[in-house]
Amino acid sequence: MNLYGLLLATLFTFVELNCENLFDYRHEEGKDDMEWTVTSPRHWNKGRYWRKLNNIGQEIIACGETPSLSREGRGGSPPSWQLPDLVALCEVENDSVLRDLTERSVLRNAGYRYLITHSPDLRGIDVALLYSPVSFRLIQNYSLRVEPLPGMRPTRDILYACGEIISGDTIHVFVVHAPSRFGGERQTRPNRRVVGERLMASIDSIRSLHPQPRIIVAGDFNDGDNDPLLKYFHSQRLHNISEGAMGHHGAKATYKYKGKWENIDHILVSSALVPAFQEVYVHDPDFLIEEDKKYGGVQPHRNYNGMRYNKGYSDHLPLVARFEF
Repeated sequence: MNLYGLLLATLFTFVELNCENLFDYRHEEGKDDMEWTVTSPRHWNKGRYWRKLNNIGQEIIACGETPSLSREGRGGSPPSWQLPDLVALCEVENDSVLRDLTERSVLRNAGYRYLITHSPDLRGIDVALLYSPVSFRLIQNYSLRVEPLPGMRPTRDILYACGEIISGDTIHVFVVHAPSRFGGERQTRPNRRVVGERLMASIDSIRSLHPQPRIIVAGDFNDGDNDPLLKYFHSQRLHNISEGAMGHHGAKATYKYKGKWENIDHILVSSALVPAFQEVYVHDPDFLIEEDKKYGGVQPHRNYNGMRYNKGYSDHLPLVARFEF
């Protein structure tokens, strides 16, 4: 094996992606999901559901490209590819959606297994983790329930998983989808803070058992790099490796709202993982972006623009982080 191939074999790729309403087309009893059924004004149906699944699968596969190796002049080789090892997902509805994604979509030959929470979220959306059993041997997993504050709607559970990677190291992973800013950013800060505190209580428990744990926290935090929740994590010795992440084809962050790019998706790591960190970027190939006709530049190629079906992917772009062990 040449030097380029040896380097590639040691890479560990982590992807974070908010899927934007990855719902099936059937009503789930007790959940406010009628917007994503065949009788809704969106006309969500089997065909659109399967297009969405295959689009998300295509998006995940594309995140395995490693163009930076050639950009840095390592042997002059063309961009290469390897399947992402871990994929943290937000806004997925249930087990059946994950089964369809991993076993029946274009992703079916990837061999991914999945974990998903079963949260009290009123809409029925959860967080999930896809993992390759070849490079991540699952040891343990569970959900962390977040007790809502008075007047706060029930929110998504936090997903925890730990596993052993090929190097023999144990990696602890948390997937988070913090409450939105609906109702006002300042007014909803306590809702996101209570999620952060629940997360840190679990991380502190791990730190009490392991002096230098290797921890990855990822997801949609609905707060930017310099907002209170991210500052809180920094004070708790978590490093925001995705701070300021940008794409290679015009994306200046993961999410665009009224013409303004925002990094509300993040990948954080503990100090023990910092030496292994190689790079992070927003993955924005041409098929994941489209012209922003109203505000200029580009925007994510989302599934719906308002109520108009757009045959797209997500209103968030994926974050890709690579580590070398």
